[in-house]
Amino acid sequence: MQERDIIGKILEIEGEERRRAKKGALELYNAGRVKHKKQIAFHKCKKRNRWVFGGNRSGKTECGAAECAYLARGVHPYRKNRDGVFGWVVSLSQQVQRDVAQKKVLSYLDPDWIEDITMLSGKKSSPDTGVIDQIRVRNVFGGVSVIGFKSCDQGREKFQGSSLDFVWFDEEPPREIYEECRMRVLDRKGDIFGTMTPLKGLTFLFDEIYLNKRGDPEVWYEFMEWADNPFLDKKETERMSAALGERELESRRYGRFCVEEGLVYPEFDERIHVIEPFPVPFEWQDMISIDPGLNNPLSAHWYAVDFDGNVYAVAEHYEAKRDIDYHARRIKEISEELGWHTDFQGRLGALIDSAANQRTLAGVKSVSELFYERGINVNANVNKDLFAGIARVKSYLLGGGGGQRLYIFSNCVNLIREIKGYFWGSGDVPRKRDDHALDELRYYLMTKPKGDPPAKPLTDVQRDKQKLMRRLRDRRRYGG
Repeated sequence: MQERDIIGKILEIEGEERRRAKKGALELYNAGRVKHKKQIAFHKCKKRNRWVFGGNRSGKTECGAAECAYLARGVHPYRKNRDGVFGWVVSLSQQVQRDVAQKKVLSYLDPDWIEDITMLSGKKSSPDTGVIDQIRVRNVFGGVSVIGFKSCDQGREKFQGSSLDFVWFDEEPPREIYEECRMRVLDRKGDIFGTMTPLKGLTFLFDEIYLNKRGDPEVWYEFMEWADNPFLDKKETERMSAALGERELESRRYGRFCVEEGLVYPEFDERIHVIEPFPVPFEWQDMISIDPGLNNPLSAHWYAVDFDGNVYAVAEHYEAKRDIDYHARRIKEISEELGWHTDFQGRLGALIDSAANQRTLAGVKSVSELFYERGINVNANVNKDLFAGIARVKSYLLGGGGGQRLYIFSNCVNLIREIKGYFWGSGDVPRKRDDHALDELRYYLMTKPKGDPPAKPLTDVQRDKQKLMRRLRDRRRYGG
């Protein structure tokens, strides 16, 4: 090898070393001593429909742009990487695309990784000043990935036809575009992810993602607020918080959905109050609570209390358009699965709305009587005071009254959904909508004014002893 070739090879190696030493934005993202933990949680999540509801400057857009770069480059740290992926970045308008989403994506792509850029307007030599159509990104596996850019103001028709590996919504899209994009990732089993500040109140994404009314196991969300972003100046966020009104603060700082009336239970926090199921000790079993319904859903929950007074909703039955026979059978089946305690006659005990004692013209027997005939001894003597009941629920959510808290097993999906979507209406009364589980939760908690743990269920020996004592008392009273 000639001296000139050797020198050239050395210079080439030195150049490569300098490039490797100079880390790019994607390598430096969340790689230092200080990390944005919620951004990392978003990237780690394996579910296919992920959303970050974040305040302004909370770091939500950064994680969406970094996710696109990870997937296109084939270097995602927490997912199986693929060659030659195709995805879209969806903004509200082309101007917002230029000023926000495409600028963020470009910041995470090293120029050496970009094979080509197609522009809708402007020059590809300075793509950040124009509107990009597509970026072709060299994938580490040798192929080329494509990041396409779309704007909602183009209309639904522009979102048809393509088969995609991912779609990133930068802010909330119209429903028809969201649904169209879901179809685009169907055959490739691709991902939908979104980052947004919920400024429009209770839109379809409130039901679709936050409440997850369809019960889609692939849905995941996280709230991201200013305090979660370790790179924001605390004094500046405090100054800005003082300048915002209550509603603006909820959405622009905390990333929360809000309406003028407000949530009945803003104290509810899924990270605190929703827990994974575990085997409940027999001694904790307390009571079943029922809100009856035939056309409307019948809601029933099984409640347990530990020896510190904490209440656990451990199981759920919630169905509409079923008769008493069906509901009684399901309640008994679930109770048997749980090994739930019964009285000395083998009957289950439950609280129920006092309306269950009423007889209608259509029926000779009341709902309470029908349940009793089917082995469920219901007690309709419940306290239905709405405001006192709401205050009691709030106290358990806050951990008041000696520290007792309410915990809900994650399988009680309808109770969780109702408590998340319970809003005040006019006249300081909650909206009468989707509150069946919340009604029977109130009935139950109103029986526990101090959060006292339940009395331990009697053993078989103790039950036999009680029977003998009753017989002795009857003999003394009546003779025989």
